[in-house]
Amino acid sequence: MKAHDAMYIGGEWRAAAGQDVIDVVNPVDEQPIATVPAGTVEDVDAAVRAARAALPGWSATPPAERGAKLGALRDVLAARKDEIAETVTAELGSPLGFSQAVHASVPIAVAGSYAELAAGYAFEERIGNSTVLLEPVGVVGAVTPWNYPLHQIVAKAAPALAAGCTMVLKPAEDTPLVAQLFAEAVHEAGLPAGVFNLVTGRGPEAGQALVTHEDVDLVSFTGSTAVGRQIGASAGAAVKPVALELGGKSANVILPGADLAKAVNVGVSNVMANSGQTCSAWTRMLVHRDSYDEAVSLATTAAAKYGDRIGPLVNAKQRDRVRGYIEKGVAEGARIVAGGAEPPHEQGYFVSPTVFADVTAEMTIAQEEIFGPVLSLIAYEDEDDAVRIANGTVYGLAGAVWAADEDTAVAFARRLETGQVDINGGRFNPLAPFGGYKQSGVGRELGPHGLGEYLQTKSLQF
Repeated sequence: MKAHDAMYIGGEWRAAAGQDVIDVVNPVDEQPIATVPAGTVEDVDAAVRAARAALPGWSATPPAERGAKLGALRDVLAARKDEIAETVTAELGSPLGFSQAVHASVPIAVAGSYAELAAGYAFEERIGNSTVLLEPVGVVGAVTPWNYPLHQIVAKAAPALAAGCTMVLKPAEDTPLVAQLFAEAVHEAGLPAGVFNLVTGRGPEAGQALVTHEDVDLVSFTGSTAVGRQIGASAGAAVKPVALELGGKSANVILPGADLAKAVNVGVSNVMANSGQTCSAWTRMLVHRDSYDEAVSLATTAAAKYGDRIGPLVNAKQRDRVRGYIEKGVAEGARIVAGGAEPPHEQGYFVSPTVFADVTAEMTIAQEEIFGPVLSLIAYEDEDDAVRIANGTVYGLAGAVWAADEDTAVAFARRLETGQVDINGGRFNPLAPFGGYKQSGVGRELGPHGLGEYLQTKSLQF
């Protein structure tokens, strides 16, 4: 596995302005595997200037041609799928099978969806005596997280490029290697110089320089609500649009009459996937009081199967944070029925798959995003109580409803204050909009709604 000691700016790998580097560490054994440059204000400025210079040509490129370039990018990513999976496994610690099935495969599907959307999207429409044009917003500054490192890059880059925007990416410092691999794929696919630019670096330096740069027209950020609030404030001061995909505390509501065993087993799997490092994970399982004890038993059994099947958390800080939440849950009266705060291995940033019973809606573990393999089971009295509990956090990103019939599930889902709801185990759809209500964010990613985030509107009257 190689790492570049340079930035991808203006279609070439350029030496960084400074000498500082970031160590990339394998979370399984805590050993350094590479270093990448720690970008500075000067690096960010060079990348933004390259993106600005490339904007006129790329925005004027016919959408079908932009789509063809994205199709070529998808093909390069597909050809390098195994390398992508191995890279994510090395820097994130994800088990290789999960990296192949999700971390590598989903971004390929998303890139392919935008290759098709670019060619068929209606960039203008007639309304009465007006022609309404949808034009690229300009230079996009994207800041992406480490939990789904390539997916989050593609979910921003593909729609931005399809819209005719140019981009500067600052990826998470924990997982920069797959971002470098993506830049290589962009180059191999033949996208024009400056259309996509990569600056590796730390959030307070490179990230801050990018989101506050006066020549960045839109900021797209995925990460914590706390950082998103700061970015939103600085962008608002500059009257600059933002797309923010932030935290979640999603509810998995199991209604009476649902297939309890299936709902619980799928719910546990959802939380344990990616070691719980998923903003949309269904971390609160809401079960009717009459079925609660059975659900706890099922969840306990299900969680035990994941003991050696999930990877570590991304770093020591995250591991300690999650263990702190587990200890907080115990202190506030919740009961551990699987896992716990004790480390399962002497080496690596591992946390045991953990299930809490006797959780009340007001507890810290039921209100705050833990971002680890921790599930809370909460009992409810009736549907109104379940709605109150499900909607009773500052978040509203995702969720699930299980019922004996689809109509009942849909009627309940309509009452939830959340951006996405899976009905009786609904499958992932790369064309469906993803994003949240309340403090889970602003805007949507994926599909045509995601493309629309990178467009601005002009009307011509005749």
